[in-house]
Amino acid sequence: MLFLAVFCGFLAEYQLEHKIEKDRAKELAKSFYEELKNDSATAIIKMQNRKKQEDALRFLMRYFKDSSLVNVSKTFVVNFQYGINFRSPSVFEPRTTMLEQLKNSGSLRYFKNAELQKLIGDLTVTIKNIYDRQELETQNRALYINPLIIEHYDFDFDVAVKKLDTSVFNATKKYEDSNMTIPFHFNGADQFDRKHTINLLGFYNANVINSTRIVFIQKYTELNSELLKLLRKEYHLE
Repeated sequence: MLFLAVFCGFLAEYQLEHKIEKDRAKELAKSFYEELKNDSATAIIKMQNRKKQEDALRFLMRYFKDSSLVNVSKTFVVNFQYGINFRSPSVFEPRTTMLEQLKNSGSLRYFKNAELQKLIGDLTVTIKNIYDRQELETQNRALYINPLIIEHYDFDFDVAVKKLDTSVFNATKKYEDSNMTIPFHFNGADQFDRKHTINLLGFYNANVINSTRIVFIQKYTELNSELLKLLRKEYHLE
């Protein structure tokens, strides 16, 4: 009888511990799921912004071939803004609070599904790659794009357009959608090296902005989608 009582106590304790772990796993999965879902929406917006920037850079490359730099069009100015003069709308910074908690606290052990653990590992690597790529973008921007802005941008226009919104991206969108025309003087037009600038923008577009989008952020969205799907299945999340 004593053995049976001890054995039943052990089973009860095991069942309780198992339930606690299961409840903890679902709690963590729900928080992680919400973090992933929010970042999924953000990633889509950032990819759209990058596509807009890529289109603007291609417009500028065509424009610089033979168009006037003395009397530039509003369309040119808008594309100059989107292609060259904004940065933060294209930067993707995934929120990793829950991901870091899962890794650093040892809470990954609550997730018994091997595929789920593998995907979390793959996501961690992909996020690191995105940050590394965006650091490379920052270096390329400092090296190639900032000197172009300093040499040729009209900062009187910058002051005027930012009266529409403190964010250059939002201000440009409002300006683009409006009927107003703000004067823009392309500085240093007589010393502008068209061929060099076209090559520079082509390199920046293809090897910096575009490749980050189609390789690294795209990989993130695919892993994010797989994780959301698996978490829904494993933990019956909505």
